[in-house]
Amino acid sequence: METRPAAPAPYRATKLWNEITKYFRAGMPLRKHRQHFKRHGSCFTASEAVDWLHEVLRNNSNFGPEVTRQQTIQLLRKFLKNHVIEDIKGRWGSESLEDNSALYRFPATSPVKPLPSPCSQKENLENFSRDKERLFKLPHLSRRAFKRHELLQSLENLEKTKPDRIEENEEDTLHRKEISQEYVKETWRNIILIHLQTILGLPSLEEVLQPAQIIPEYVIYNMTNTSKHGVVILQNKSEDLPHWVLSAMKCLAYWPRNNDMSQATYSGFERDVFRTVADYFLNLPEPLLTFEYYELFVNILDLLQPHLERIAVEALQICCLLLPPPNRRKIQLLMRMISRMSENVDMPRLHDAMGTRSLMIQTFSRCVLCCAEEVDLDELLSTRLVSFLMDHQQEIFKVPTYLQVAVRDHIEHMKMAQCKYPKEEICAILPTYSYCKQITPQEFEEQKVSTSQAAVAELLENIIKDKNLSVKDKKKKLKQFQKEYPLIYQNRFPTTENEAVLLENKPTIKQPMLSLRKPRFRSLRY
Repeated sequence: METRPAAPAPYRATKLWNEITKYFRAGMPLRKHRQHFKRHGSCFTASEAVDWLHEVLRNNSNFGPEVTRQQTIQLLRKFLKNHVIEDIKGRWGSESLEDNSALYRFPATSPVKPLPSPCSQKENLENFSRDKERLFKLPHLSRRAFKRHELLQSLENLEKTKPDRIEENEEDTLHRKEISQEYVKETWRNIILIHLQTILGLPSLEEVLQPAQIIPEYVIYNMTNTSKHGVVILQNKSEDLPHWVLSAMKCLAYWPRNNDMSQATYSGFERDVFRTVADYFLNLPEPLLTFEYYELFVNILDLLQPHLERIAVEALQICCLLLPPPNRRKIQLLMRMISRMSENVDMPRLHDAMGTRSLMIQTFSRCVLCCAEEVDLDELLSTRLVSFLMDHQQEIFKVPTYLQVAVRDHIEHMKMAQCKYPKEEICAILPTYSYCKQITPQEFEEQKVSTSQAAVAELLENIIKDKNLSVKDKKKKLKQFQKEYPLIYQNRFPTTENEAVLLENKPTIKQPMLSLRKPRFRSLRY
């Protein structure tokens, strides 16, 4: 049995956690509240926090409009457990937070979760380049310039070769025309790595995907063993969905025009069928996208934005090919079912308080994507990804034929090079694919920092332009912002005079809008 590598640490999820906690701390409005005949300053109610954070999450590209109020409450409970917030008496560590008027505040400092310590990106990039050159070299061969090939060939033409030597060379040439199966597998691995690295715009995939995590047999099987609808066909039927689950899924996907369920229906029948399907998927031992690829799929969340939609689809096309065939088949059929159900106007209500689309996403998100370790943002991240998968399932599960073409062309090139230079050592480097301008690791870090700073600067502008805040509350918010982000604050207010102009008090006596002077009348006498 093949040993699979351990799942990578949830680097991206931890980073998102730190970003959202900092944003919440800097942006959440604070004011005075009265409770039990006592006044408390710089605090907020649980309901106020839910309102504000829910709106932020819905407008954030990493989470999206599918985030529910209940999920926001769950996140605030994680904040309370991890001491991002505390109740008005300074208590924290539990998840006893409800959507009510209970008062909470920020502690003096909010803890930041330590990020997993990856290797330096520059080192990873150099390692990847070295590995790529090594893997795209034929076994036992070293790199030579083509000019040297031509020189050797011209020298050989001047020599008189013996017949037995010629026969030996011919046999050697025929032997070297055959490309080993291991080399073909390495070609698949590296073509996939090159495409993914380019699409994701990362200087290295070290933190996201290891070469050993790419099983070429899975990729080839998922691309070649498919039905006319592109769904994977399993040779081993014991790995397939049970017949009763397939029948129930077909019943829901084609409701009400389904012929597979021969028994009579009754009131609430469709809810029972849905519960049957949900119970099966929720009881699987691991999510359909597997624990192993958690970090890979979480990194794609950055691409789930309208202007990057095409790139996100292409990235998910490749990533879903890496799945074991039974997992790919199950997630294909599941996405087809919930997509059809969400668009079916004839589908009866399956939940008293939730629409069909929201119910599909909330029910199946955790059985599609979750981490082997507990991650506080798991539910929100999986909700965002499942929503995108459901909306683009037809495109995402299409077989990307350009990968097959790239592998085939590379192998043919190697065979031709061997025939042309039978005695020489040959190395063929794969072409690169440019979706965007390639940048250095240092430029990548600078762009990442500048993007984060732009978002925080936008938050500062929102505080400045908020007409609902009094001057006093605005001063408090700006003081808090200055403490969290001193450099950005200094850029916005380089001198105290700039700050004074913004916060100067308005005059208490306003000028009249209409002129109230008495009219002058002319005498009627002539």
